[in-house]
Amino acid sequence: MPSDPLFEYVNILYDVVPDILREQGKAKNPWPNVDAHSGVIQWYYGLTQYDYYTVLFSIGRALGVLSNIIWDRALGYPLERPKSITTDMLEQIVGLKK
Repeated sequence: MPSDPLFEYVNILYDVVPDILREQGKAKNPWPNVDAHSGVIQWYYGLTQYDYYTVLFSIGRALGVLSNIIWDRALGYPLERPKSITTDMLEQIVGLKK
């Protein structure tokens, strides 16, 4: 795949753009995440309809979450629940309410 023109283009951007952004003060961490290459890889393998990109990304993310839950159950860890904050709680934190 290194000879694929789109892949070469993304690699060039990956090499050149972070230094430019850092020099301009535009970003603290200018390195792109995996999505910089994932669309090119999907295109290379024939997934040329953009509607599928988000679905495939979501499937990968869901598999990661599910594997984490399986390990938690296997090791006997408690259920992990994200902390929920109401609007009232948020307003109290920032000092808008007492």
